Amino acid sequence: MNKPYRMATGIGSLPFTDENQALSLIFKNMPFVPHWPQLPKLSKTEGIIEQFLFPLIETGILRYNQKGNPFFDTGNPAFTDSAANFYNFYLAAGENDPQAQKMFTMHPKYASGYYAFIKRLKQQGVGEAKFIKGQVSGPLTVGIKLTDADLEPSFYKDELRDIMVRALEMQMIQQVKEMHQFKLPVIIFIDDPGLCYFGQAPYIGLNRNHIIESYSVMIESIHKLGALVGVHVCSGIDWSILVEAGVDIINLDAVNYSDSLLVYTESLQEFMNQGGIIAWGIVATLNRSISDDAKTVINRLEKCLNTLVNKGFSQGLLNKQLMITPSCGTGTLSSELAEKVYTLTGEVQNLL
Repeated sequence: MNKPYRMATGIGSLPFTDENQALSLIFKNMPFVPHWPQLPKLSKTEGIIEQFLFPLIETGILRYNQKGNPFFDTGNPAFTDSAANFYNFYLAAGENDPQAQKMFTMHPKYASGYYAFIKRLKQQGVGEAKFIKGQVSGPLTVGIKLTDADLEPSFYKDELRDIMVRALEMQMIQQVKEMHQFKLPVIIFIDDPGLCYFGQAPYIGLNRNHIIESYSVMIESIHKLGALVGVHVCSGIDWSILVEAGVDIINLDAVNYSDSLLVYTESLQEFMNQGGIIAWGIVATLNRSISDDAKTVINRLEKCLNTLVNKGFSQGLLNKQLMITPSCGTGTLSSELAEKVYTLTGEVQNLL
């Protein structure tokens, strides 16, 4: 399988309300691995939690409380029937039933950038692209924020966790299937900043095996379709979880959390020996990026790589099996700063 070695891509979110403005920036600066843009400033439904809830809302499993927050309506007598209805759609989609697949296809209300991306590829072709990238919110991020009727995080509940993971999994599958029409390898990132909750005292109920199982369900399904799976986390975490789950690309905020890799050197060396890629989020997405230039970023990357070499990593593998990304999504930034981040990411790729 081809790998996106030494290529650049984005995390997902951009601060624009115009899809074409976002796409122009992406294709100009990340031509080899363009991604569809998430546009949270365009609509609340394009936020990291809301964006992938359509199948759960449509089947009646989720409702909105008086504050406008979605939750699993477990107190409703009809919840069991709604859950059964969801699984019927899930199973039918797995058997390629068109109506069921439509249920798990990105909805225009929730992902206008996705539709603009597909339209552009159809009308203008793939250009210089070697891969195309999609994304989905991660099971910890969604499963902690999305609660049941008693305000307990859904990730703690076996039934709710399974429903939530299956909804995310099938939306990944439908993205990959639709992107296959462009005859390029597909990469799907699972964006899961909530993975940092594992190991924190307020979230003592999080079970490591449940986390790995959730990722494995999603990753194995995408691997069956011949696509690659990356996980983006913008904090320091137990990186061995992702290695055990079978991920292909580990994407971290290397501006602030590169040292977190040093605790898991044995696991990460195994990961790289098996062809795994570290996607270095080496371009800052905070105000410090204003003063950065490509040379500054390259020096930052080299420092990170040298630190791992000193811990016994193969310099050859580190230099080869890498990608470049911003340290996080740019959806909360100003348009000017987002443009700076993407331009700088493209310049760094060109210098590799």
